[in-house]
Amino acid sequence: MSVKYIPVQWNPNKWIYDAIMLTGVALFLWIFIFISPGLLNHEQPINPQIRNARAFGACGFFMLTVILCIGPLARLDTRFLPLLYNRRHFGVMVFFIALSHAYSVLGWYFSFSPVDRYEALLSANISFTRLRGFPFEILGLFTLLCLGIMALTSHDFWMKFLTPRIWKNLHVLVYAAYAALVGHIGLGVLQDMHAPGMAISFGLATALVVGLHVAAAWHDRRKGDPGATMAAEPGWETVCRVEDVREGFGKVAILSSGDRVAVFRQSDKLSAISNACAHQNGPLGEGRIIDCLVTCPWHGFQYDVTTGRSPEPFTEKVPTYDLRVSDGAVIIRTLPNPPGTYVAPVPVPPGAAPAQTGPTQTTETA
Repeated sequence: MSVKYIPVQWNPNKWIYDAIMLTGVALFLWIFIFISPGLLNHEQPINPQIRNARAFGACGFFMLTVILCIGPLARLDTRFLPLLYNRRHFGVMVFFIALSHAYSVLGWYFSFSPVDRYEALLSANISFTRLRGFPFEILGLFTLLCLGIMALTSHDFWMKFLTPRIWKNLHVLVYAAYAALVGHIGLGVLQDMHAPGMAISFGLATALVVGLHVAAAWHDRRKGDPGATMAAEPGWETVCRVEDVREGFGKVAILSSGDRVAVFRQSDKLSAISNACAHQNGPLGEGRIIDCLVTCPWHGFQYDVTTGRSPEPFTEKVPTYDLRVSDGAVIIRTLPNPPGTYVAPVPVPPGAAPAQTGPTQTTETA
């Protein structure tokens, strides 16, 4: 927890996670550069400068592929959630790998240009009307720009300064970056390579990202967790059944407005707050209630589920929602209350189905 702004970042799990990540990056580059040079081109040798540039480029692509696979995997199986909680360091590392790739390219292909190498990069190829020979360098620069913006704003200061909602929307740039990177590789190096291994790996990786996102969306739809099921009256939406909310845990639903709400059950009373932690949009619905406080699983921030406030002396607040129960259905008022507004918990009606035991699996996008 923090008073106002104190970043909560490092813990033993993060050290282990980062050590594994750095080891994997070093191993990938070592194998690509020293062990499998023939995989790059079977017909003619490649000089070390080009091999190094391609090694960093391939490493960045596969790292970004892994990043985009973590979110849907966590929605399909909660055992992947620890990867989701530590994904930010992975993203910053991708930027430095991409920067190394760009530096290697500039250092080899444009060092001997009669004009400035940055000018040469932007003016050497302007064939925008042709598919083969398209200036794929522009797509690479766009990818690097997106990764740079996300890396520079990855610190908790920017989360607090921009607000969690704006920060999260900004980091949706990762999808634009990946799309541009796919185009950069497909229109660039793959058109000149004769060995099929990289092309096959590239295609499988891209298909994996698309396939996992489609599978996660279908999984969410079949579970029925996200989405309102019916509107009791204008401004109110039914989000679940009373028995769906397990004692001491939360149930996450997505309102028609797109906002995620977490419904909690404590001592057979129901309360609803925003599912997004004020610190880093962590999924509060995956936390457990102890003494009326739900603990965010990402960094331990706590909130009273009846007020949306952190216990003193902490000052974080999240919106609360008005709630009522009708015929066993939990109905939420779609307009949130201002952060920190007290809402009296609603008792579970007598005769309602008993709460299930154990934690409720929820779905939260990255």
